[in-house]
Amino acid sequence: MDLFTELEWRGLVYDATEGLRDLIAREKLTTYIGFDPTAASLHVGSLLPMVALARLQRSGHPPIAVVGGGTGMIGDPSGKAIERALLAVEQVEKNITGIRGQLARFLDFDDTSTPARLVNNAEWLTKLTAIEFMRDVGKYFTVNYMLAKESVKRRSETDEGISYTEFSYLLLQSYDFLVLHDRFNCTLQMGGSDQWGNITAGVDFIRRMRSAKAHGLVMPLITTAAGTKFGKTESGAVWLDANLTSPFRFYQFWLNAEDNDVGRYLRYFTFLDRQVIEQLEDATRKAPESREAQRALAREVTRMVHGEEHVLRAERASTVLFGEDISTLAADDVLSVFDDVPSSTVGAELLAGEGVTVVELLASSGLTTSKGEATRLIRGGGVYVNNRRITDERARLRHSDAIEGRLFVLRKGAKQNHVVKIAAR
Repeated sequence: MDLFTELEWRGLVYDATEGLRDLIAREKLTTYIGFDPTAASLHVGSLLPMVALARLQRSGHPPIAVVGGGTGMIGDPSGKAIERALLAVEQVEKNITGIRGQLARFLDFDDTSTPARLVNNAEWLTKLTAIEFMRDVGKYFTVNYMLAKESVKRRSETDEGISYTEFSYLLLQSYDFLVLHDRFNCTLQMGGSDQWGNITAGVDFIRRMRSAKAHGLVMPLITTAAGTKFGKTESGAVWLDANLTSPFRFYQFWLNAEDNDVGRYLRYFTFLDRQVIEQLEDATRKAPESREAQRALAREVTRMVHGEEHVLRAERASTVLFGEDISTLAADDVLSVFDDVPSSTVGAELLAGEGVTVVELLASSGLTTSKGEATRLIRGGGVYVNNRRITDERARLRHSDAIEGRLFVLRKGAKQNHVVKIAAR
């Protein structure tokens, strides 16, 4: 199918300007999406535009990723109830450095036929004086026009109102579109559905300034089937930076997708073709317990973000972790899974020589209230160390029994876990 039809099938066309379907089928369209540098890493909420740009590049349309070094110091009011804190120039630059590497995993900047570009709008916005801005940009927008935009209208009706700083964001984004049109013949801007007002303002601006036709396409804002915000967990945002969200926890996020969501996510976030996705959806309907679609989703997205090695590690960890023995796993992977459970630390000397009894460790960690309770639990088969059932109440643990010599995972019953970390010698 043609690109626009595929985007529709994947559920990625929330709205588009008239004529785009025919134009994108017959011409190469240089396309841009903006990325907000409010943190040193993007999160899974940014994946949809990243994959969208990659999808266009694979179809022969040169993509531009605009990192908002200039607009990021102001803040987009779209979808925001209150004005966020302004970022310092130094912080924005630091954030851009982190984001650049993440974008490079999706976009091919070395492709000579359809090159991807990464630009920072601070390059032109920071050189724009207030007088130039009002003369060359502001005069083309009426206040009534700006107030009619949903992002501005919604905020202006609240008690907090909207500051002049954020009110000006629409003009700055329109100016971005004009600069990219002039420099790179960019004629298409994409974004989330909350960006429709900003994008169409840029389309109008290019028409007025250059008598040229530009286009916009917006994608739906993603929510779960339960109506909650996509990408949020009890632990917070799911980041693309492995130091903020481990690859194993990232993999688990996708593996835990609900059956009602997984089909949409496969369409949105992967390059699997229609036949494969529909087969996976069919498998979910017929045998949801197999979670075949979730495994495919987790595998594909983790591979794009973190690479094949981390996919293999995550799959192995998932298989072993929820099996019988986790003693061969990497300690960091185990810690990432159990980072929300209680933990305690013991000195390495406790494990020297004959080591420490499991009974003592259970009681000292607080997982049991006493050695007597620990003994009774072991006799009843309710104690596990590193997912191995302990059946001998006299069992002892030594340093060599610990995962990578760093920790034990104690479990009482089916769900009560406790991590015992071993202090460095």
